Amino acid sequence: MKPASQNRQAGVLLHISSLPAGNFGQGAYQFVDFLSEVGTKVWQTLPLNMTHSDGSPYQCLSAHAGNSAFICKQKLADENMLAMNAGNAPSFKYFCRKHANWLNDFALFLVLRKQFHCASWNTWPKPYKLRDSKALNQVKKQFSDEINTIKFTQFQFFTQWAALKKYANKKGVAMFGDIPIFVAYDSADVWANPTLFKLNKRCNMKVVAGVPPDYFSQTGQRWGNPHYNWRAMKADGYKWWLARMATQNRLFDMVRIDHFRGLQAAWEIPTKEDTAVNGRWKRAPGAALLKAIKTRFPHMCLVAEDLGIITPQVNALRAKFKLPGMKILHFAFGGGDDNYYLPANIEANSVVYTGTHDNDTTLGWYNTLEAHAKAHLHAVLANNAPKMPADLVKMALGTKSRLAIIPMQDILELDSKSRMNTPGTMENNWVWRFNWSQLLPSLKTQFAQAIQISGRAK
Repeated sequence: MKPASQNRQAGVLLHISSLPAGNFGQGAYQFVDFLSEVGTKVWQTLPLNMTHSDGSPYQCLSAHAGNSAFICKQKLADENMLAMNAGNAPSFKYFCRKHANWLNDFALFLVLRKQFHCASWNTWPKPYKLRDSKALNQVKKQFSDEINTIKFTQFQFFTQWAALKKYANKKGVAMFGDIPIFVAYDSADVWANPTLFKLNKRCNMKVVAGVPPDYFSQTGQRWGNPHYNWRAMKADGYKWWLARMATQNRLFDMVRIDHFRGLQAAWEIPTKEDTAVNGRWKRAPGAALLKAIKTRFPHMCLVAEDLGIITPQVNALRAKFKLPGMKILHFAFGGGDDNYYLPANIEANSVVYTGTHDNDTTLGWYNTLEAHAKAHLHAVLANNAPKMPADLVKMALGTKSRLAIIPMQDILELDSKSRMNTPGTMENNWVWRFNWSQLLPSLKTQFAQAIQISGRAK
């Protein structure tokens, strides 16, 4: 099921971890029902991959493996999957064969990571760090049960997600995913494919990824991810990227490429630098990569996260492949009439948001908005006493964008205490969950009516 690209649609942004139970259980199906009832056609999540201890879905242990915390144990019990003999299940064996290109390395990586007390793989003893075949074969034999359990857990994740996606699609709701452009250094991907990344002979990073100073941070953001060795990736036809996109294509109907501008040029920061201020832009073969992706997956629906420092070259790359970009209303006010986030300047081939997972909630944003920006917003609304966040939600829905995505916090009219992430900080992120008691009938009706009036209802 693919969303009809020419029809104006509405959707909701809510990560799985922000569901009341934080998993693929009954609450996830109840959320699909809510989406369908109010007339939305899209459910956008953050990346579904297995996180590190900080919980960030943008720094994961694998570009493929799902977050086992999302598996609903009650559903496993109901379906007699808890005590299932994994080795005798034909569907499990098929899953292992189908995903062998990443699953085998991932399972081995997790076993070793546990043995070395979750230390980063570059600190492991040399035979394991450098993937000595004799040492790894010994681990496979010694920990065969643990490896099988890890694989079976991934089977459970993909099975439960597929069931949820099927249910959503039958309800007319498309699943909209998100992939970080970079992967974490401490990941199965980098450990298993060191030549595809800019590492030295000791497998340490030469440079790290991030962004220069911008709206979110005066010192930029030093993400710490390794940069790609694009020359090596080009040599094998971008095989690693195509495998990664194949997984996303199975999981989602639509996929957002986070930090899309990094496919044209990425900010390289020397490893010795503590901030992202001192770096340089390094060209990337975005056109060749996107051509390879579009050739392999011609019907894949991609969205470009084109926020931050965007150059004409980045815009040209997005336009060449006709990818919708993102428009954020929180960035629209306080400047000139040429601001391309202003509602009047938003084109149809885009996805509009009140704010993203990196923004404050709209109520929190409005309460702290500078006076001149607030006056500008009031002028555009023709209302000096707007109802927030409802009026900004209506504004987003009323734009020309073919898809308008509203964060769940704005539907629930929540303040800054319910913010999902504050870029550049390490604490109190990725932990917000909503409660069904917050979804008052009046708020549900208000959202449904706004969708109906905007012409975006199903």
